[in-house]
Formats: sequence, C-alpha cells, structure tokens
Amino acid sequence: MELKDVTKMYDFTGRSVVVTGGTGVLCRCMAQALVGCGANVSILARNKAKGESLASSMSGPGKVIVVEGDVLKRDTLEAAAATVVEKFGRVDGLINGAGGNQPQATTQPDLSFFDLPEEAIRYVFDLNLLGTLLPSQIFGRPMIKQGEGAVLNISSMSAIRPLTRVVSYSAAKAGVSSFTQWLAVHLAQEYSPRIRVNAIAPGFFVTEQNCSLLIDVTTGKLTARGESIIRHTPMGRFGQAEDLLGAALWLLSPAAAFVTGVVVPVDGGFSSFAGV
Repeated sequence: MELKDVTKMYDFTGRSVVVTGGTGVLCRCMAQALVGCGANVSILARNKAKGESLASSMSGPGKVIVVEGDVLKRDTLEAAAATVVEKFGRVDGLINGAGGNQPQATTQPDLSFFDLPEEAIRYVFDLNLLGTLLPSQIFGRPMIKQGEGAVLNISSMSAIRPLTRVVSYSAAKAGVSSFTQWLAVHLAQEYSPRIRVNAIAPGFFVTEQNCSLLIDVTTGKLTARGESIIRHTPMGRFGQAEDLLGAALWLLSPAAAFVTGVVVPVDGGFSSFAGV
C-alpha cells in the first residue's frame, strides 16, 4: 500500500456526517476536523443561533450546516434527517456526542445517594442513553438504504472505571458502551456488515461542564478532585479536544473497515493504572 492509498482513507470529501452535541467543546473540534478533511457536516443543535455562531468559524474544503433538533424528540430528529438528506443526499456518518450530567443527579455533602431525585436521575439517563439511541434510529435509516455507514458514540471513562459521586452519569455511559456493542452486531447481521458502530471513551478533558470540578476558578489551581485525577493519569495532564481526533477520524474512516463494536479509551493511560 502506498502513501496516497493511506491518506485517501482520511479524505472525507463528499461524505455527509451528522454531529449531535456539536456545540460542545469536544464535538465542535471533531466537526471542525471533518470539515477540514472535506466532509459535509450537519450539526444538530437545540439552539440554532448558537450553533450557527460556532459553525461560522469553521473553515475547510467541506461544508457545514446547522440543523435544529433535540436528541430526545423524535419528530425534530426526523425533520433534521430529512433536511440533511435533502441537502447532502445521504448520511455516511453519525457522531452521537450529546450528553452530560446534572448536579442534582450527583452525590454531594448535602445530597446523599438515597435522596437523589428521580427526575434528575431520569434526565441524565435520557440525555446520555436515549439521546444516543434515538438519533441512531433516525439517522441510521439512510445508512440502511445505502448499505454502509459509520456511527461513533461518545462513552466515558466513567463507564469503564465508575467514578465516585457521578452515579447516574456513570451508569448511563455504561449503557452507551453496551448499546454500542449491541447495535454493531445488530446492524452487521441484520442489514449490512459495512455499517459499523464504535465508541470512544474520553478520559478527563476540561470542558464548560466540568471546569469548576477540576480547577478552582478563584486560584486557577487544581481542585482536590483534579489533583487526584492527574495522579492517576500516567501522562500527567488533562486531555485536550484535539487528542480525540485521531481515534474519531480513524473510526469514521475506511481505515477502520474491519472494526466494529469497540470502545476505545482516549485517556492518557487512566484506565490502565491501578494507582500503585
């Protein structure tokens, strides 16, 4: 195999990729990378104005549009899928990046596990698990018609090594990992072995959601939790959004043609370290 054959695998020119959670730090970086590699990217956003503001800064040979939609509302997903297919003709890839946690679903000094409100727990489960399953149903249909495609779910290190306090988030992301494996088998056996489903499990990245948990906003120093994470990360640092691009582009590309049903940690070695 020559160099041109290898680089061609990462040329996404003409491929249509849908990104949920594209207004967040991590998936926004993935969307920009895909546009830079020639892909036509559709960012699904509840707040279309915010999405368009971010999309306006993306540049490259590919195109980017923002489509209004909510990962927990089937009708908006169906409308979004129709828009994407009308605009780009197909759906070659789907990044299920929508997700997150909620303070009321997290144990705290004044909120025990036994007092976590059901509605907060349900919200975190729905956002992360149902918010991955529903888009897979809707945007997976064009892939079935084409007989090919790639789904990339975003799991979490918390699914592999459940973290203290974030009980709802850990369980929900474990569900995302399990669903990834289930859907990979189902689509390959029932529809086409050329439809692949994989996931990445990011380690600890500083985002808008978790910044205050890891870094003291007053002093700029690490919190006790942040220090503990760094001690248990062999590479000795937090991840940066760009650190996810290698795994993401690989799993979406023909370079991973024989890879399905895997959850790839991108964690600086956290999941390999026992702490001693």
